[in-house]
Amino acid sequence: MGEAIAHRGPDGHGSFVDGPMALAHRRLAIIDLTSAAAQPMASADGRYVLIFNGEIYNYRELRPVLTAAGCVFRSQSDTEVLLNALITWGEEALPRLNGMFAFAFWDSWERRLLLARDRYGIKPLYISQRGNSLIFGSEVKALLEHPDCSAEVDPDALVEYFTF
Repeated sequence: MGEAIAHRGPDGHGSFVDGPMALAHRRLAIIDLTSAAAQPMASADGRYVLIFNGEIYNYRELRPVLTAAGCVFRSQSDTEVLLNALITWGEEALPRLNGMFAFAFWDSWERRLLLARDRYGIKPLYISQRGNSLIFGSEVKALLEHPDCSAEVDPDALVEYFTF
């Protein structure tokens, strides 16, 4: 699936697998060009893993607040600010974010996944649920690489999509 979106990130790629959970990322380095900002980005203890597309515009304002809360940073990236914000504040971090983004945040101890995107949907996040599988990506063609996804239109899903 990651190869299907190779054009989105020429600066690197990474993946993470934890049992049935698999995350892949293509990097377009903008803020911190070092390998310390590579993704997937994991917490120091390995419990949390983040893949992130976009930019957090107010990361410079959030960073000192998180530092005061005890967070230690290894990079200058907005990705690490987002990771620490989610670890520190959980879902309550979302209203604090100013930016364009889509991300997947995995808690390997609780086996919990948080998918989110910015309030205006500037950065896309496509999701498909097939049986016990949840497949997601920043482009539809990434989803179509998964063996459980097809390009067939689901009439019930289409009705739900157009119903408010």
